[in-house]
Amino acid sequence: MRKTSYALTFIAVIPLLVFNILSARLPDWLVASQTVDDTRVTVRYGLMERCERITMEKPSPSNATHSDYSDFECRRFPLREQDKCEKENKIFCATWVSAQYCTELGIWFAATALVTLLFGVSTHSRRRRVWRAVAGLVVLHAIFQLLTFILVAELYRMDRFPGFDHAKPGSGFVLNAVSWLVGLVVAYGVIYTGVSADRGYRWAAGNRYYHPIRG
Repeated sequence: MRKTSYALTFIAVIPLLVFNILSARLPDWLVASQTVDDTRVTVRYGLMERCERITMEKPSPSNATHSDYSDFECRRFPLREQDKCEKENKIFCATWVSAQYCTELGIWFAATALVTLLFGVSTHSRRRRVWRAVAGLVVLHAIFQLLTFILVAELYRMDRFPGFDHAKPGSGFVLNAVSWLVGLVVAYGVIYTGVSADRGYRWAAGNRYYHPIRG
């Protein structure tokens, strides 16, 4: 493959890694909001933490509504006792933690793909082979991100956690979907270009294109 193809792949994998890290750290995969009387409670659920904010709406003397906001208070999520992980929410907690592990593996595979690209293009002989490793790593990244998406989506769809009753998908959920969708497209591009280079197509192999010896 051409150096240009590897450079474009490197540029494409960087946002995948960034999206993956952001989606893993953002506390808003699911956002639930509910109003009772004059109190509005907003709860954001991330893969790693849960954040809650209470808003008090009070009428002012001028008949206008005045809102008192509190800062989001965050904690780790899920917790064994507070989220009842040893009782009725045992399956939910195990699945949610599995989603955490999946997205962490996705981060590792994306980072490894970047390192492989840096070390793999140093010589022409390596460039002819390393695309397979890069494609495999990007595919694995996308697969683990997709697994995270499926696990969270299934928990949300089935209302496996009481707080999900009024929840809606947030930016972390969307970034995860973008990450694995773009990852699959990047992997397809690397595989298509790599196979074309192996077959001797000049546009993929570059100036040193070759024709494989056929027996």
